[in-house]
Amino acid sequence: MNITAAPHSWDESVVLFESRGLPVSRYGNLYEETYDVHTGALSLTGPLDLDATEPYGTGFVVDGDLEVTGAILNVDDGCPALIVLGDLTAGAIHLEGDAKLLVRGTVRTGAFVGHMTDKLVMIGGDLHAGVTVLSAGFFPDEISGALTGPVLAAPYALAELGREVATPSAADVLVPEVLRTDRDEDDDTCFDAPGVHGSRLRARLEAGLPVLR
Repeated sequence: MNITAAPHSWDESVVLFESRGLPVSRYGNLYEETYDVHTGALSLTGPLDLDATEPYGTGFVVDGDLEVTGAILNVDDGCPALIVLGDLTAGAIHLEGDAKLLVRGTVRTGAFVGHMTDKLVMIGGDLHAGVTVLSAGFFPDEISGALTGPVLAAPYALAELGREVATPSAADVLVPEVLRTDRDEDDDTCFDAPGVHGSRLRARLEAGLPVLR
């Protein structure tokens, strides 16, 4: 994926973050290393695989709005941080590895999925999602604004969110292909969002297939 970006030292990155109003409570959690910065809004066709993105070893900063027509994907540990200093729009967001996602503004996505990750996920505005699926201890570290759309999560994760959200059954929200059934093997039991088969959900998002009914 050919993206124009320029390397910024940590000190230069801090100056940029401060000038855009990103509080130290967010950027202070990043590694103090070099970050590659794209100046201005950025629109990408297809998925953005954070596990395969090069050369953004430590992190990739979009100094503006970011729109991704496909899914933003992270499965493996060690992926680069993604920092968006505007709004983020994506077909879907699936975070399962060592994800670091900081968004100064609002996130709009068809599906926001987080599963069992040593993550840093902070959203300075609203999270508008067709569905939010939280599993195995994943929940955003911060959502400063509203969380809209249905949420599929175990009771402990809903309690951690600390806000009123719609909690329909998975069958009311998701396509049948990603629902857990009595015939499923036990190898997906660590995915604890009720009624959801995590492996099949991830596979459909990776393939660019719809997951919402």
